[in-house]
Amino acid sequence: MADEVLTEEVLEASRDLDTRPVAEILAAIHAEDRQALQAVGKVLPAVADAVDILVLVLSGGGRWFNVGAGTSGRMGALDAAEIPPTFGYPPERVQAVVAGGPEALRRSVEGAEDDGDAARAELRRRELMPGDAVVALSASGRTPFALAALQEAQETGARRIAITCDPRAPLARAAEVAITPVVGPEVIAGSTRMKGGLAQKMVLHLLSTSTMVKLGRVEGNLMTHLIPVSRKLRGRAIGLVAQLASVDASVAERLLDEHRGSVQDAVAAARGGRRE
Repeated sequence: MADEVLTEEVLEASRDLDTRPVAEILAAIHAEDRQALQAVGKVLPAVADAVDILVLVLSGGGRWFNVGAGTSGRMGALDAAEIPPTFGYPPERVQAVVAGGPEALRRSVEGAEDDGDAARAELRRRELMPGDAVVALSASGRTPFALAALQEAQETGARRIAITCDPRAPLARAAEVAITPVVGPEVIAGSTRMKGGLAQKMVLHLLSTSTMVKLGRVEGNLMTHLIPVSRKLRGRAIGLVAQLASVDASVAERLLDEHRGSVQDAVAAARGGRRE
């Protein structure tokens, strides 16, 4: 039936889950997690189309907003938060809008996912513009908060991308590019924090990593734009300068200090001012 929600279906293979020993429960969950990997593999062409849009938006000075509720919103926030330290990209360029606000990152905010007006209001508060992009996330593809975000984007003239586990859902129909990994029923019926969340996480890091690579934030497969804000990252930055500039660690550390922690500037200085 057209009104059936794929993410609410019951997995026949796990109907007796509560009677199984722990080892069998774990094996059942792990087996189903593989379905998420396979489902994402089938939608890589759509992911590539979305990357093209995001590269165009960001290279033109626009912003990328991940918008969602519950698990989907938290996944969007997690990926956005990791872009600045990993790729040295300004945090205001890739943002997250989560139903219920910051409090919803720590605990459930009841009813927030149903408040489409709140999504519209938050995007307006952040001055969504035609040159921006909204990536709306919802496993079911029916969450009012995510749907309203795409509607606001359409009315504003911003680009529209959807990530949902149901290709027939309203969210998919509302997007320019719909990324729809069909993961099937969850081990715990309707618990889309499981395969649904896993698939969304995979899609998000495909999008963000590929977009940052195409924007030149990586040299080879090295994160040359990372921000060394911790002891671990400083050590990694020194190692990157040493490797890319073919100098020893002490020279790399001095160059890094001279260039305020910028790996690419330290490497360029060692190369005689050339950024390769």
